[in-house]
Amino acid sequence: MPQPPAQVTAAEISRIAGVTRATVSNWRRRHDDFPAPSGGTDSSPLYDLADVQKWLGARGHASTAVPAEELRTTLRLHPGGGGMTGALLPLVLATARSTTEERTALAGLSDAGLVARADSAVADLADLVPGAEAVHFAAPDVDVLRALLRCVQDDASGEAALAVLAERELEDSAASGTYRTPAPLADLVARLVPGPYARVMDPACGSGSLLAAAARQGAAELYGQDSVPVQAQRSAVSLLLAAPDAGITVRTGDSLRSDAFGGVTVDAVLCNPPYGDRDWGHDELAYDARWAYGVPPRAESELAWVQHALAHLVPGGHAVLLLPPATASRASGRRVRMELVRSGALRAVVALPPGAAAPFHVGLQVWVLRRPEPAGPAHASVLFVDTSEAAVEAGTRPGGTASGTRGARTPLNWTTLTETALTQWLAFAKDPDAYADEPGTARAVPVVDLLDDVVDLSPARHVRASRTDIAPAELATEADDVRRRLVAGAKSLGKAAGYADWGPAGPAPREWRTATASDLARGGALTLLRTAPDARGSADGGSATAVLTGMDIARGTAPSGDPGSLRADAAPVIAAGDVLVRAVAGGSGAMARVADDADAGALLGPQVHLFRPDPARLDPWFLAGFLGAEENVAAASTGSTVLHVSPGRLRVPLLPLEEQRRYGEAFRRVHALRAEAARATELAEETARLLVGGLTGGGLVPSAPAEPKAGAGPAESA
Repeated sequence: MPQPPAQVTAAEISRIAGVTRATVSNWRRRHDDFPAPSGGTDSSPLYDLADVQKWLGARGHASTAVPAEELRTTLRLHPGGGGMTGALLPLVLATARSTTEERTALAGLSDAGLVARADSAVADLADLVPGAEAVHFAAPDVDVLRALLRCVQDDASGEAALAVLAERELEDSAASGTYRTPAPLADLVARLVPGPYARVMDPACGSGSLLAAAARQGAAELYGQDSVPVQAQRSAVSLLLAAPDAGITVRTGDSLRSDAFGGVTVDAVLCNPPYGDRDWGHDELAYDARWAYGVPPRAESELAWVQHALAHLVPGGHAVLLLPPATASRASGRRVRMELVRSGALRAVVALPPGAAAPFHVGLQVWVLRRPEPAGPAHASVLFVDTSEAAVEAGTRPGGTASGTRGARTPLNWTTLTETALTQWLAFAKDPDAYADEPGTARAVPVVDLLDDVVDLSPARHVRASRTDIAPAELATEADDVRRRLVAGAKSLGKAAGYADWGPAGPAPREWRTATASDLARGGALTLLRTAPDARGSADGGSATAVLTGMDIARGTAPSGDPGSLRADAAPVIAAGDVLVRAVAGGSGAMARVADDADAGALLGPQVHLFRPDPARLDPWFLAGFLGAEENVAAASTGSTVLHVSPGRLRVPLLPLEEQRRYGEAFRRVHALRAEAARATELAEETARLLVGGLTGGGLVPSAPAEPKAGAGPAESA
């Protein structure tokens, strides 16, 4: 049966032609011969792909789509759609493992030869990737196979191809229940296991983020299992690419009902299990030997995962699980929590601020557990850590945001959060008896104080300091200091908002010729730099004091990343005047900025693009303003849930240097306005928090009303 003609959206046309969506809209209005919609709706029309390609070719608009975008479009147009994901994942591994010469030879094969070679390559991975033995390709798959090959040729690490394949079935989705653990959180979880460990397991491995983090910590044997077949495949492929020297075993199946690693014990278990799952097997597993601390109630699937993890540990081994906060306090789980505390299995609970991981509106918790040793020491206390304040107590850059209460959409300061959690936990793990509490942040609570009628293990209940613990005079001084800074910040904001040196362009918006960043780089007007994909896991960051991250750009803060997390030889050193652009679009805050003296000398983080302009040809602030523009970023981004910016596709107007400088000065002033507004907002929140806490805690009292003047009437004295 013949297939219907392929159709594309206006957004896909813009990516195929390498122009903005506004340009496509102009084509539709100005050219009578532009292809008419062949489907869709008036607001979202679809166009026949063959007609569009013919029209573009007649006008010299050759396709400039990056290989990842070409793969994305080809997949969407394939009859199998997203169902191709499971078949293509092992092929990504096979292609990425091949040499450049071998990939070139593959590209030269006939259609039939390519299909046969793809079948053979996937069959060779049957022992490594779950489900690979059932994969077979056919003639209709040729376009997708060639698009995948070009994508891996463009990015030999395979990461770009994996990202495209993940979008349809594997990215964060409430419907599928699949959520990727953010890399900073995965690294924190892996580092919470004290001391070196060689064998590690994740019984709900998802995309493999936690196991990859364990490999970066030196783990040599990785065991993973996931109930979603395509997730298990993705995990196996990504781990085999990221940790080629490790022993990797990934299986498909429900770990609670059908444990693929029965009898296997490991040094550490890391897990971000499913939340709120009432169909986890309560009835059929009622007498399971894993429930050494009590049968988990039907509503407490999280406590089933906790005990599953403990059952796979060697005596003295550690488990670190990411759990919803209700697990610490629900009445139904009280008995199991009591036994975990009484036995000494629960060692610490770390509260994370909202936004650390999905669901982002909830402050999740990290539980650190240790399998008791038969003749091991008795544990008399449990550590509780609250990182909500640490997440925002970052140093500020001149003109940037101030430390204070984190807004709902403000990026987390992972460096400070991680340091706080690790410092407190490792000090406690080393010598619980000598551990000194840190008021408002961490406290070691005696076991006997936890074994009450509630057994509430919420860190906020045990850690948070009250304003009544602070001397009234000290509190008043602190509140007055923040208030004075707020007044000064408001004045600075008013001054920044006074800039009005602009006017209308005329009866119609200005139009100009543009060039892509790739074109400018080829012409020597700028240099594009990026940290090498394999830069992680090094021992030394050289002489750099920090790493500039995408969050630093969004927040307007000084470089805050850990230089020890990158190899100095794989990360460019930032110089004043460089233009820095976030590699992932979305969220609040700026997309770009110009490096100043505070940034100079820092290493470039892995999620940042660096544009180094020739000052004789490009003004830095002019470049930053246009590179970070919303429409420009949208047109140069690929992805659905996560938008990855393709730096070479960003476009810049071709203007004389003197005119660039006028635009650059305007963009610099807008950047200052944004920074001052963010600073004033955070200072206002901090002032309000201090005053309300002081008034309700009794440390502050309202001033007595002034005495009315003699002879004043009621209205005057009111």
